[in-house]
Amino acid sequence: MTSLIEQAAVRLEQLRQAGAEMPGVTPVTPVAHVPDDNWQRVAEAPRVAEAAATPGSMSGATSRRVEIDLDALAKAGIVSPNAPRSQIADQYRVVKRPLISNAVGRGASTVVNGNLIMVTSALPGEGKTFTAINLAMSMATELDYTVMLVDADVLRPTVMSVMGLADGPGLLDLVLDESKDLSSVLLRTNIDKLTLLPSGTAHPRATELLASDAMTRLLTDMATRYTDRIIIFDSPPLLLATESRVLASNMGQVVVVVQAEKTLQSDVVHALATIEACPVKLMLLNQARAAFKGGYGYGYGYGSGYSYGYEPAQSGLSSLSTQS
Repeated sequence: MTSLIEQAAVRLEQLRQAGAEMPGVTPVTPVAHVPDDNWQRVAEAPRVAEAAATPGSMSGATSRRVEIDLDALAKAGIVSPNAPRSQIADQYRVVKRPLISNAVGRGASTVVNGNLIMVTSALPGEGKTFTAINLAMSMATELDYTVMLVDADVLRPTVMSVMGLADGPGLLDLVLDESKDLSSVLLRTNIDKLTLLPSGTAHPRATELLASDAMTRLLTDMATRYTDRIIIFDSPPLLLATESRVLASNMGQVVVVVQAEKTLQSDVVHALATIEACPVKLMLLNQARAAFKGGYGYGYGYGSGYSYGYEPAQSGLSSLSTQS
């Protein structure tokens, strides 16, 4: 039997078609559901070779697809999901594990904004961008998480150029214009679970933008929109730019890259002092010449831990971590 509601709806439509005026009744236009830019859905969608726009948010924003040359990245020492198992890939598997544990609440204690991870260094040239990209690429191989790599080095952005991609609108544009949807500047890649966010249009008041309430709201949205999302920020060096210190105040975890046999202990101590408020700080020793045990050597005196080394491009990687 037809319900009373259905009968009323039919009668209403008959009256409207007959030209009768219906005070207080607004016609409803049916609209198709346009889902938000959901990373989980990217892995399920058919892969296409050409760059193509896909549905974004209800505002009509779309994310653009880009192709990363994985072979070129592999030759440059970057972890590639399609490459054979390598020593550097294994090293980053070790490095990422405590970061993931903290990000998803499986660490020793709950870390607020644990899925917001900033990669930085005391000074330029220590390998922070190399580390940020490798961590993102390694985490993108995880089965249960998606990764966003953000070029937050707004003074000297390099993530996009290292990955062989063109710069475009991004982080700073979102902060300047809160009506702009995140999906409109995100770049989907040919790595199913990796999405990129460029630094955006350069601005003379970048520090103030990153310290603004708009930035805080953006980071909150980025951190909470999807429960499986881990976000990695490549930031400016701590001792040369205030932007990185401001950004660190909103991070759950900070990875400080230290170049072996180059970075002075005093510079590392000074850099760590600028991010005391961050709940979790990890240090990564880059370009170590050989594996060793019982201490990190090189006069740093960071304590005991573990170390790894690899030879391509006369480079190496060691990791050590501290949690405050």
